[in-house]
Amino acid sequence: MNSNRFGQLAIPGAIVAVVVMMVVPLPTVVVDMLLAVNMSGAVLILLMSMHVRRPLDFSVFPTMLLVCTMFRLALNVSATRLVLLHGFAGNVIEAFGHFVIGGSVVVGLVLFFILVVIQFMVITKGSERVAEVAARFTLDAMPGKQMAIDADLNAGMIDEEEARRRRRDVAAEADFYGAMDGASKFVKGDAIAAIVITTVNLIGGFVVGVIQHHLSIGDAVKTYSLLSVGDGMVSQIPALMISVSAGIITTRAATDDDLGTDVLRQFSAQKQAVRAAGVVACLIAIVPGLPKVPFLVVGALLLVLAARLKDTRRDEAAGTAVEAAPAGPSPDSPEALMDQMRVDALSLEVSVDLIDLVEPGRGGDLLDRMRALRRKLALELGVVIPLVRTRDNFELAPGTYVLRVHGVELGRGEAVAGCVLAIGDNLQTLPGAPTHEPVFGLAAKWVPIEFRQQAELQGCTVVDRASVITTHLAELVRTNAGKLLTRQDVKALLDVAHHTDPAVVDDLAAAQVSLGELHVVLRGLLEEQVAIRDLVRILEAVTERARTTRDPEALTEAARLVLGPAISADLAVDGRLAVMTLEPMVEHGILERLRAGDGGTFLALEPDRAENLVRMVAAAAHDMEQRGEQAVLVCASQIRSPLRRLVRSAVPLLRVLSYAELGPQLTVETIGVVSDGVHAAV
Repeated sequence: MNSNRFGQLAIPGAIVAVVVMMVVPLPTVVVDMLLAVNMSGAVLILLMSMHVRRPLDFSVFPTMLLVCTMFRLALNVSATRLVLLHGFAGNVIEAFGHFVIGGSVVVGLVLFFILVVIQFMVITKGSERVAEVAARFTLDAMPGKQMAIDADLNAGMIDEEEARRRRRDVAAEADFYGAMDGASKFVKGDAIAAIVITTVNLIGGFVVGVIQHHLSIGDAVKTYSLLSVGDGMVSQIPALMISVSAGIITTRAATDDDLGTDVLRQFSAQKQAVRAAGVVACLIAIVPGLPKVPFLVVGALLLVLAARLKDTRRDEAAGTAVEAAPAGPSPDSPEALMDQMRVDALSLEVSVDLIDLVEPGRGGDLLDRMRALRRKLALELGVVIPLVRTRDNFELAPGTYVLRVHGVELGRGEAVAGCVLAIGDNLQTLPGAPTHEPVFGLAAKWVPIEFRQQAELQGCTVVDRASVITTHLAELVRTNAGKLLTRQDVKALLDVAHHTDPAVVDDLAAAQVSLGELHVVLRGLLEEQVAIRDLVRILEAVTERARTTRDPEALTEAARLVLGPAISADLAVDGRLAVMTLEPMVEHGILERLRAGDGGTFLALEPDRAENLVRMVAAAAHDMEQRGEQAVLVCASQIRSPLRRLVRSAVPLLRVLSYAELGPQLTVETIGVVSDGVHAAV
């Protein structure tokens, strides 16, 4: 039987047996054995409390405190039954009654009540207060600790697994101190119960001895009082050790060592204090009327100990100086200034009234959503986007946020506090401030959150503030994924590909394709919102094309040709792809105007003709969008890239494909034709 199975059966069984002990009479042999178990268990718990490095390492202590208290009370009940029925409760209790307290009832009672006072008034009261304060401070500090964890995660200092572990520790710490605050009441009740049980045993034993067993008053007092006091001592010594354990656990600060090591190290660090204590002890010895030998011996031992201790302050200062040297550059050093000058690749700035969106302690989940968005975009685009640096900006207007890429503002929107964004056509009857949805520019209105259900009943799409920011960020990343891709990211992608397909990466290196050339290709694909998940096929296509040309545009088109069926499939709906084409004479005229330049091929069109072509393409794309279709233009592969660059500023959402990129599995439907002077619907 493994340990887990044993724990699942033995521990609950032992707890049930403790309850049964209060009802079922036990023989004296069993009681002796259980009293020994009680004493040994208390010693074990005391030693464990001193050896743990932090309270959470002994997180079951509050539950063990309850179980030990119940076990001890059950033993008291069993011993009381034996004392009153037979006048004998086993060898352990009898030994404590005669040996420990010297057979004196008065001495035993005095010792018993002293132990109770020590446990109840000193240790238990202190432990209860410490646990209460620790629980309160731990709960108050939870939001700050959670924010610190989220900040480290967003900064890339820790990974997701480490963040989850730290969050579990924070929650477990709060639960532990809260449980200790309540468990300290068990010790307090145990001390009160010990007094009551001992008093009942004394009175009940005297009555039973005199009335039932016809003993003289002196014999009854001697017999039952010794047994009652012995029973009280047997129970109070383990109870005292458990109380001390509770005090050690609640006052223990988290360190890298156990209690004994910490005590020795910290006392050893105070050489001057030990020497001063030795001198004081020797001075006390010369006071008239006081015994000289004990104080002289203690003083001499402290002075010898102080002489053998190292001067740890000097050693620590030297060690600190050595460690401080490589700790980091000074604030005015070039390294520190360079670090401060670094521009974040992707950042989010929020106004002061939007800070609640990023604070988990106030119910904000924006950081969690952005982490989930990073995972989603990584699976969608095939590249891990940079961490989103989130900060507050006191200069922003209330309810405003700003999205920046490499320090440049590329997106700005509103997230009105206490409101939700209702998107739809029937907004006139809803209260709130009219606005536009930040991604697609749809008519919307910031509606008080109390009217959310009413907006939904009117058929509006209702979006909360965090979703508005996350959606805006997602669209911004998709549009600017090429700008966010760095050469270090390309190197990381190659390392992953080399791990799975080493032959492909080796062939790329043999073709002498540099990291910079591959970076240009991947960036070009992302700029046209083409995912690079299928990196192996992209590398194969680039390698093959690089054997004949090193032109970046040609390499990019080779990669697009391989990915063509996937590109067109992403734009299709249920296997149908609606497109617009160029009128043959227009396309032929563009081909004749195709020229090669340093930045790739371009169209050498007259300004008027180029402007007219852009206007006609924009109008055709608008017509397709009005019909509910994605704007897609299909043309010859030679002019695809220069034509896309020509119309990009006027129609940023237009997708330009070549005929070779149309997947054979799709049904292509031409619904528009762009001519030289007019665009015609088909």
